[in-house]
Amino acid sequence: MGMRMAWPICMAYFPVGMAFGVLAQKAGLGVLQTGAMSVVVFAGSAQFIGVSMLSQGASLTAIAATTFIVNLRHLLMSSALAPHLRRASVPFLLLFAYGVTDESFAVNSMRFRDGGWDRWKAIIVNHTANLAWVISSLAGAVSGQFIPPGFLGIDYAMAGMFLGLLVLQLRGRIYVYTAILSGISALGFSLVLPGNAYVIIASLVAATGGLALSRLGARRDSRHV
Repeated sequence: MGMRMAWPICMAYFPVGMAFGVLAQKAGLGVLQTGAMSVVVFAGSAQFIGVSMLSQGASLTAIAATTFIVNLRHLLMSSALAPHLRRASVPFLLLFAYGVTDESFAVNSMRFRDGGWDRWKAIIVNHTANLAWVISSLAGAVSGQFIPPGFLGIDYAMAGMFLGLLVLQLRGRIYVYTAILSGISALGFSLVLPGNAYVIIASLVAATGGLALSRLGARRDSRHV
């Protein structure tokens, strides 16, 4: 069941991972270095940024700091999944946390909400996607000398994948309103804030707004009872 739910993520990861592998090869990384980065970091956006900064001669300190800021959203995702993992051991949690990505979070949170899902199926989703990412990035690194970076719109794959995951989450008006608020907030804050801090702020604003709308709807329903 876990592998079946991970399959759409894997299909989306292959073009994105290959795109990363191509860019890493163009930036001067070898196949083993590219694979090691995918294993150790396992964060698409951070890896793309890291490769770009490496090609521009940025220091390791600057790359590490940028990666930390970009991945701060994982605090929010982990907090949302934590109630479903209360009985898990520390080794399990460490292994699970390593595999949390935007895509696996979207699938697992949706399945936990629907019921009939457990932590073992969830961790299979995480690490099946992990394996697909590593394999695809290695394939991109090997074939990078033959594939131009923009081949067949490969650079759009990540944006398309996120849009597909968003649609799966829209199960009512509150979800739609929250998504719209998140998009507007992210766009607005991106115009005034440097770096990627706007992602975290927009997430907090949207989550707070969604909670407020949910409570307002609950109050209205209670008045009609």
